[in-house]
Amino acid sequence: MAKLAHGLWVAALLASAAHAQTNAGDQKPDPDLPFNVTKVASLDLPWRIAFLPDGRMLVTEKVGRLQLVSPQGAKTEIKGVPASYFEGQNGMLGVFLSPHYAKDHNVYLTYVAPGDYGGGLAMGRGQLVLDGNQARLDNFQVLWRQMPTGKGGQAGAQIAFAPDGKSLFLSVGDRQRFTPAQDPNQPVGKILHLTLDGKPAPGNPWAGKVGTPTIPLIDPATDTEAAKTAPVVSTYTFPGPNLTPSETWSVGHRTPYGLAFGPDGRLWELEHGPKGGDELNLIQRGKNYGWPLVSYGMNYNGVPIASPDTRPDLVKPVIYWVPVIAPGNLMFYKGSMFPQWNGSALISGLVTMGIIRVTFDGKGGATDVQRWSLGKRIRDIEEAPDGSLWVLEDAQPGGLYRLTPK
Repeated sequence: MAKLAHGLWVAALLASAAHAQTNAGDQKPDPDLPFNVTKVASLDLPWRIAFLPDGRMLVTEKVGRLQLVSPQGAKTEIKGVPASYFEGQNGMLGVFLSPHYAKDHNVYLTYVAPGDYGGGLAMGRGQLVLDGNQARLDNFQVLWRQMPTGKGGQAGAQIAFAPDGKSLFLSVGDRQRFTPAQDPNQPVGKILHLTLDGKPAPGNPWAGKVGTPTIPLIDPATDTEAAKTAPVVSTYTFPGPNLTPSETWSVGHRTPYGLAFGPDGRLWELEHGPKGGDELNLIQRGKNYGWPLVSYGMNYNGVPIASPDTRPDLVKPVIYWVPVIAPGNLMFYKGSMFPQWNGSALISGLVTMGIIRVTFDGKGGATDVQRWSLGKRIRDIEEAPDGSLWVLEDAQPGGLYRLTPK
């Protein structure tokens, strides 16, 4: 049975299907909310929620903390958390339970680690110890690190564990540097497929390949054209083989903040566009998703970007949004409290200040079907063990809210 399940999700990742692209940017919010919204706690720029089996939550705060939060809102700061580089969109970002948490009690963190120049995305793992009123991460170990460190936000930092629990997918944003998203020697602007220990996973499209021993570092550029001639700040030499090609699953991503497997084993990714052009992508092995070569948006300064319609060799999004929704995260609902939404994806929106529901046709197509406004920048949405929904408000101070059916 395990081999069958593994084969199904791998086949889903390899499958290719062509669908018409849909612009859902003009979707209007429903006038009535189907849920009650209850504030449970205040937090400092909260980013992600991970539910423990008993209903308590681990919540990251971008300022550098990890909190243990009860369903009633009591907070305990967790010790043993690594230092993070808090600036703009950087800081303490993702928190995820190991797929084998019941046995190993491991917790994965993604964060921007400080360096000599700016910071770099890091992924690490520690064992959660809950001792009375105390909580800590023991034996925290960095498993993967983006080098060199540098400037720019949009780190990505989302993890999706493979359905068989044997590997993980890590999203790495372009850090506002544009061109490296198309450079196979640099991890920025990619989705990586790694073992649970942070090594290149077997079966990757460029398995066994190594990259150039040195890569250039540039600062964030003003637009896609300026990035092509951006001055090199420094040159980084890898201390060993450059494993980036063998780690890479897909390329050409901008700000991949959402990454999740659907019930059918397909991997879906959600990313910010520039000025327009947020995307929901069906992720397939070895494919190029176009950034910064193409976009349904434009640069913030008005400099145009070629349309995806001009490049049939690149994968188009299944849904795009013009104007943007500024997505925070993507999750698939499977609970009993909102049974009518089972199998749907729920998207948190920062600019739209609410939640979007997306349905899927089982063939690689998707439809934006509903939108609800909460009047707050929603960074994350997650499902609790009891099927209730919980959202994080992106603010300082921000809030933790519970959603239950009316």
